[in-house]
Amino acid sequence: MLGPMTHPPLSGPSLVWLRCDLRLDDNPALDLAAKSGPMALLFILEEDPADPWPLGGASRWWLHHSLCSFESTLRSLDIKLFLRRGTPQQIVPDLAISMGARQVIWNNRHEPHAVARDKATKMALEAMGIAVHVPSSALLVDPQHVRTASGGPFRVFTPFAKACGSCDIPQPVPCPDAMVMAPACADIVSDRLEDWKLLPRTPDWAGGLRDSWQPGEAGALKAWKRFKTDALNDYAAARDIPAQNGTSCLSPHMHWGEISPRRLWHETQDMAHICASGVQKFLAELLWREFAHHLLAHNPLMPTEPLQPRFKHFPWRQDKEAFDRWTRGQTGIPIIDAGMRQLWQMGWMHNRVRMIVGSFLVKNLLLPWQDGQAWFWDTLVDADLANNAAGWQWIAGCGADAAPYFRVFNPVLQSTKFDPAGIYIRRFVPELAALPDDSIHAPWQAPPLRMAEFGIVLGRDYPFPMVDLAQSRARALAALSLVSVQTGKPPQSRL
Repeated sequence: MLGPMTHPPLSGPSLVWLRCDLRLDDNPALDLAAKSGPMALLFILEEDPADPWPLGGASRWWLHHSLCSFESTLRSLDIKLFLRRGTPQQIVPDLAISMGARQVIWNNRHEPHAVARDKATKMALEAMGIAVHVPSSALLVDPQHVRTASGGPFRVFTPFAKACGSCDIPQPVPCPDAMVMAPACADIVSDRLEDWKLLPRTPDWAGGLRDSWQPGEAGALKAWKRFKTDALNDYAAARDIPAQNGTSCLSPHMHWGEISPRRLWHETQDMAHICASGVQKFLAELLWREFAHHLLAHNPLMPTEPLQPRFKHFPWRQDKEAFDRWTRGQTGIPIIDAGMRQLWQMGWMHNRVRMIVGSFLVKNLLLPWQDGQAWFWDTLVDADLANNAAGWQWIAGCGADAAPYFRVFNPVLQSTKFDPAGIYIRRFVPELAALPDDSIHAPWQAPPLRMAEFGIVLGRDYPFPMVDLAQSRARALAALSLVSVQTGKPPQSRL
């Protein structure tokens, strides 16, 4: 694991390798380089066949526009961002030699593949006599620096959050006063962003993403200002209402490093006297993000292997048709279909609905959580390896601090509780928009004549439910009991 910088920077040009940190504010690598003199900035589109998690479609779209925004900002400062594609272990040393760099600086990453890649890159540079400095910026606290009383990693969120909350979170550093491009870079060739072909081939999908988001640091600051002004005060309650704009919508900006978690942490704390409950809940969500990265750093197989070993024996079904209906939002359960269609249209899904659709996949359909995680990875603009894996393991009940498997979300009850007027359903499942509030959450329970009054025939205009909710719940609990018997551990049921 690469640690923080321990030596002062050397004189001479600096090469800054940017990854998920496309911002000027609170960017320690940029700050360090700017204080050292001339610099060059590099972003690599990594093409490493050993990487098990290449960028999904929605992430590629976001990256294209985030790079466009960042390049525009840098041009106004007479700084060029060099683009290369390939493996960092080769590209970073080659560019460092070409420009005569005395030091290479990058902000730390903690994903397992990134740790191995960074270690190899660091060794290659140091073998050539080039210094390497790796400050931290992606998280509030380095995962290796937060330990239990016995010295091990945390497995439960509450004590982890308490430990992090007592840490001294560094204050964010401001934008560099000035940045000067190294003269030796004038003749160095850069890729053209358009040649990377990051944008999707489906114009309709790209249009939905474009209408929903503004990637880049300016978009992140705009979203943060909107949230602080309009939603933070009611965040604790409103974040559960999918029809309201009650969440921060900062997750993609945070993943791509367009806004600093340290900036969010300290500015949120400064508002505690104005909206205490909203502040505490938002801080807790920032710590949940930290916890997910902590789990991944100490459990590198978390994206594919359950943290609770007994779930390796869980009797998952394989049903491509059922999975495809789930992905298309054609399950016949309105709140599920609304969530999956929101995901496809916006590249994002409301946090409450993520739990509902996830529970339906792994418990009512009995399909592997890894399949749901992979679909989210491809379609979410905020696809983050740690958060995605931790969230799905929580839903599946097999994670470190998971909801128990026997807690099966009833999508109809969830829908009536958090979207009582059906506003969210009507937005994303317009074929049901004419139904009254008492029928829109479970249209199969309404008499056919009543449905006909509104011009809707199930099986023609909207599908029947693909499973019976009560029967599929019982099947899931039976599967859990089978696993418990096989592993010698009785199921812990509250039924």
